[in-house]
Amino acid sequence: MKTSAGILLFKREKNKLYYFLVHPGGPFWKNKDTGAWSVPKGEVQPDEDPLDRALTEFKEETGQVIKGKFTALTPVKQKGGKTVYAWAMEGDIELSGLYSNTLRIEWPPRSSKMIEIPEVDQWEWFESEEAQKRINPAQAAFITELEELVNTQE
Repeated sequence: MKTSAGILLFKREKNKLYYFLVHPGGPFWKNKDTGAWSVPKGEVQPDEDPLDRALTEFKEETGQVIKGKFTALTPVKQKGGKTVYAWAMEGDIELSGLYSNTLRIEWPPRSSKMIEIPEVDQWEWFESEEAQKRINPAQAAFITELEELVNTQE
């Protein structure tokens, strides 16, 4: 079964929490919004450290290197069976300078035609309630868990 690892970047403004989410690029995701967003993440290879993979994916999908204190969150299993590991980190990132790596996919499926797409085509900060709607339903548990952690620290 596939395993991915990602970073849930969050910030506090005016007593509210905001979450940095990414939208996958390409024609399949073009008109999908609710439930389509994700933490920046990617597939973990055997014998690879999941946090290292998460940091690499963050750089690939945003063009930015992040450093800080990472808090491991409870892994979730998505509908398709993929397990996603995530680490929360408090920080801020300016959206205007972000860029994603690209990849080649076959589109339309089984057509033998290859197109190049950005791995991520949108980046956004969402307030908690909106983030819960936009993010992949399984990954919403990351936000819930992080808010419980933050509220117990205050």
